[in-house]
Amino acid sequence: MSVSIKSARFDPYNMWLQLSDGRTLGVPLAYFPLLASASAKQLAEFELSPRGIHWDDLDEDLSLEGLLVTQPLQSVRSRSVKKA
Repeated sequence: MSVSIKSARFDPYNMWLQLSDGRTLGVPLAYFPLLASASAKQLAEFELSPRGIHWDDLDEDLSLEGLLVTQPLQSVRSRSVKKA
């Protein structure tokens, strides 16, 4: 993959990745429960590699390729609800 992550930042709900091709990728932390429950300090202690992002203390690795193909979470309607 010729695109790489140049920088990363976090807000309370999202991870924002600046890519080498100029795009900014926003990914909800809710997609990754370990990251969603991490402290701001833990999130900030990451390492970038040509293939993705790694948190040593959290033992978490995310590949850029996987992030680019992540599909949004879909809501599921309860089948027990009947229409009137």
